[in-house]
Amino acid sequence: MADLKQFAEQLVNLTVKEVNDLATILKDEYGIEPAAAAVVVSGGAAGGDAGAAEEQTEFTVVLKDAGASKLAVVKAVKELTGLGLKEAKDLVDGAPSNIKEGVTKAEAEGLKKSLEEAGAVVELK
Repeated sequence: MADLKQFAEQLVNLTVKEVNDLATILKDEYGIEPAAAAVVVSGGAAGGDAGAAEEQTEFTVVLKDAGASKLAVVKAVKELTGLGLKEAKDLVDGAPSNIKEGVTKAEAEGLKKSLEEAGAVVELK
C-alpha cells in the first residue's frame, strides 16, 4: 500500500511536460489513449452530483494578461504546456486565453504560481 501512495504522490507532482511525455508513452507503447481515460474518470465523477456540487474538482487556468515581462510569460507557457514557441506566443498574445482546462486544483495552482512568477496575471475558474 505504501508503494501505491508513493506512486500517487509522484503522479501528482509531475510537471506538465512530464504528463505530456507520460501520455505519449502510454499511447505509443501500451495503446492507451489518455484522453479516453480522462473521459471515463470524469464520467464516473459526474454520477455523484451531490459531491460535485460541494467542491469543484476541475479547474481552468486562464491567462488574463501577460504583464510587463511578456517574453518570460511566453517561455513559461511554452514549458508548462508543451506547445511550440509560436503557439505559446499566439496564446499569450490572445490573452485572455485558457492555458489548461480540466486540471486538478493542485496542478492549477502550480501553473498559476509559475505563470505569476514569470509576470503574468492568471485566474482560476
